[in-house]
Amino acid sequence: MSSPRRRIETDVMKLLMSDYDVKLVNDNMQEFYIMFIGPEGTPFAGGEWKIHVELPEQYPFRSPSIGFVNKIFHPNIDELSGSVCLDVINQTWSPMFDLLNIFESFMPQLLRYPNPTDPLNGEAAALMMRDSAAYEAKVRDYVVRFAGKKAQTTRDVGESDGEISCDDDDISSLSSYDDHVMGDLSS
Repeated sequence: MSSPRRRIETDVMKLLMSDYDVKLVNDNMQEFYIMFIGPEGTPFAGGEWKIHVELPEQYPFRSPSIGFVNKIFHPNIDELSGSVCLDVINQTWSPMFDLLNIFESFMPQLLRYPNPTDPLNGEAAALMMRDSAAYEAKVRDYVVRFAGKKAQTTRDVGESDGEISCDDDDISSLSSYDDHVMGDLSS
């Protein structure tokens, strides 16, 4: 068994044994969905997002690809496709990071500290810079409509039969972390 294959299995097993709700696609450890809960103390608190993850054959030497399946209102995440802005995460992905780091550090930091100066969602960025209270209200509205308990009753958490597809245009390569996010992670 090759080292990247063993690393994929180790990292995915850590996720499966964690408190995260993880659903493999067709029992494939290189593609899965994970339920991610918005961090407390942010307008995203109380939301639960389904995130599609694909691991390349060269993982961890190449970063995973991730994409939000349900809608989220955030300056650095495309509202329609769920892709995360590459400029937010393109500095220094390292094989030292694992999948737990993504969901315990990177994703919470991304939601806590949006970067409106380098947006993928121009409407969210403009609203955040112009009227932060209105931005937070819209984020909370999206949480209720698309990521809250009521929204969950209209979608199947375990969809893995191909009904939801995320191609390479819909997901972003987690090639690295933004400088300010990396600074927060290393402190």
